[in-house]
Amino acid sequence: MFATPCPNPDLHFEIAAAGEVLRQRHQQPASVLYLDSGRVLLGVREDGVLRHQLGSVEGPFWLDAATALLDQPCAVDMVADTAVRLRRVPLEDFRRNLEQLPEAAQILLRDMATGYCRQTELAVSRLAQDAQVRCAQWLLQHAQGGEDGSLRVTLQQRKRLIAAQLGIAPETFSRVLRSLREHGLIAGSGNVLNLPQPHALRLMAGV
Repeated sequence: MFATPCPNPDLHFEIAAAGEVLRQRHQQPASVLYLDSGRVLLGVREDGVLRHQLGSVEGPFWLDAATALLDQPCAVDMVADTAVRLRRVPLEDFRRNLEQLPEAAQILLRDMATGYCRQTELAVSRLAQDAQVRCAQWLLQHAQGGEDGSLRVTLQQRKRLIAAQLGIAPETFSRVLRSLREHGLIAGSGNVLNLPQPHALRLMAGV
């Protein structure tokens, strides 16, 4: 949450290899992880794989300070993207250090932590939506009307970048587009997709 120094620099370092799971979603840990160096991916794992990535952070950085401050379980899965160096701060020590701050600073930190957790929960709930729903919503949001009254979408980014915006794998995005095409909800080739049945697409998108 915060790129601030570790309050106890005497704590021993821990080394984790790339691919190692550092925190699991819904886990209620007894310590707070301080990332001294390296890069960690944040997202949602499915079947042991981080299929939905919400972002990444690089040390120095507090990995789960926000949820620890609010006494909440981890909101996301955390996986080392590179070899990382960590310090594990006992939860009681972490809170004791916070209590030494001025009251105004404590209130500010709690407000920031609350906002961070709410944004994260919103992002995770969005990932829980069906991939087809998300794709249909994206297509409708980016649709433009033609002179003949038809709707079309011009793909101005690579599909993998669009998939990242939607929080799904590129392979999933391609599979959904293929399914929509088979059902007649999109047509065309290249970077321009026609939407011949916008009403059906809206029903799928729930709008």
